[in-house]
Amino acid sequence: MPRILVVEDDADQREIRCLILERSGHTVQSAACSKDALMHVDARDSDCVLMDLRLPRPSDGLQLIQDIRARDARLPLVVLSGWPEDLEKSPMAGSVNAMLKKPVATDCLLRTINRLLLVLVLMLVCAGMSRAQGQSFPFQVAQGGEVLAELTMSSPGSDWAVAGKEGALAAIKVDAQPPQHLMVTGPERSYKIFLGQLKAGAHTLKVERQAADSAAGAGLAVTGAKFENSSSDFIANAPILLARLNTLGKFTDVPLMAYCTRDQDADGAFLEYTVIFTNEDGGTSTRDLMARWGRTTDIEYIYRVWLDSAGKPKKTLIQTKGHEDVPYQGIRIGSHPVLMPVTDNNMVEPAAEDASRLRYQLTPVLADLSDGAREKVMDAAPFTYEIASKELQREGKLRPYGTFQGENISDARNYLVVEFKVSSTLAGVQVLIQRKGEKKWRGSALGLGKDFIERSGWVRTRVELPPGTTPADLSGFGAECLSQRDLVRQPIAKNGHCEVEAMGRVFFLDREYKPGPRIPITGFPEGGWKMEAGELFTLALQ
Repeated sequence: MPRILVVEDDADQREIRCLILERSGHTVQSAACSKDALMHVDARDSDCVLMDLRLPRPSDGLQLIQDIRARDARLPLVVLSGWPEDLEKSPMAGSVNAMLKKPVATDCLLRTINRLLLVLVLMLVCAGMSRAQGQSFPFQVAQGGEVLAELTMSSPGSDWAVAGKEGALAAIKVDAQPPQHLMVTGPERSYKIFLGQLKAGAHTLKVERQAADSAAGAGLAVTGAKFENSSSDFIANAPILLARLNTLGKFTDVPLMAYCTRDQDADGAFLEYTVIFTNEDGGTSTRDLMARWGRTTDIEYIYRVWLDSAGKPKKTLIQTKGHEDVPYQGIRIGSHPVLMPVTDNNMVEPAAEDASRLRYQLTPVLADLSDGAREKVMDAAPFTYEIASKELQREGKLRPYGTFQGENISDARNYLVVEFKVSSTLAGVQVLIQRKGEKKWRGSALGLGKDFIERSGWVRTRVELPPGTTPADLSGFGAECLSQRDLVRQPIAKNGHCEVEAMGRVFFLDREYKPGPRIPITGFPEGGWKMEAGELFTLALQ
């Protein structure tokens, strides 16, 4: 019979729940505290946990959820509480399978538990089937050249926020070529890759779940594949990226997508390739990323190439250790350079083709950043926000709203995303937001001078606001200019100035981590705001 663990610090309530479950045919065990509950979880003697949240404090229950998930990612977990907001406002909300508010009808409680037990069985069966099967797609190439593939895939049972369920690694092989890879997580969506140069004729693409680099609880389903030729120069020169060695098997800093921009300098037109990673394990902290860049993904330019009249590389640069630009001096597969991140903030170096067991060939999106920050590429691929947020949850980098925990941040949905164009000289700028009914203003830099934005151009930042804040709650918008923080050995006085030239997108993430509707900043002047260091401007929002 299914085994249920009841966790409740109130002896009378614990006895009643155990009795109800036993009469319905379940084998029941009980625990009066978190310590006893974890002993059962460690013993693997339970098929489902039914727990109160206040044990006796909400923080005790939230910590128990985190501890259970660290031990077992698949164990069904049902929370029964008279105060559901204790969980709903917590980063741990996504780590439970069901939340039931007291008082709950007995039939509702039993249906919930039985449904979760059935889902667990089906998930394990489906995941086992997915692991055992590969999928092959024969296709024809009419004319030899660069070929792209678009795969439709999902990962049944996966959850990027939960250890042991993160996702499944798809190994993709064309004919006898070395395999390339994609990390697949969540529901069905499209994944685009380049296959390189293929000869005209018949070919076969095969997709398999690579067990050694997949989470135990995540299956792989491949439901479709489309192929097309490409004659674009930005496809022909796209870099092949090998996985950083210290990320193998860890579901962190995974390449999510790539984009390419066109630009020009004294040496002529060039292509610049940038990769968006799920997170940054080194370099800028999570808190500073939100303040200075308005996101928690790591976005790094990795390769720049100038082409001659025949379309061949005449000059190249890569971004390597210390953010230094150096010429690329490595192998090419066709026209594709082979690169591998070698630092925790994803600086790259040339690599041998077999330097890492994982290889990514992400089709780059051609992006125009003339009217917005580079983070706008993520807006068109909203899954990037969801995966980045869930990785923070799994890695313990989230904190409750209104608290301070070092470099941690609160739920990404609590933040207002603000994009604007700025020109600063010897100074930095932060954004200020006021809510209706409040006299105080909240700043994007959280009071830290180092988190004012010092670069010029289109930029993004985020301002943390109380959970549940909506556009209708906003009453004021402002910007503040601060002199640069380094006052030592400067040849001129640090009394710089800032100019906020234009406003871009302003939005919240919705409950599914997708960018919400654009919020207008009414009243922002056409000429922008010109500020000296120490000055600020504000305006009332309509």
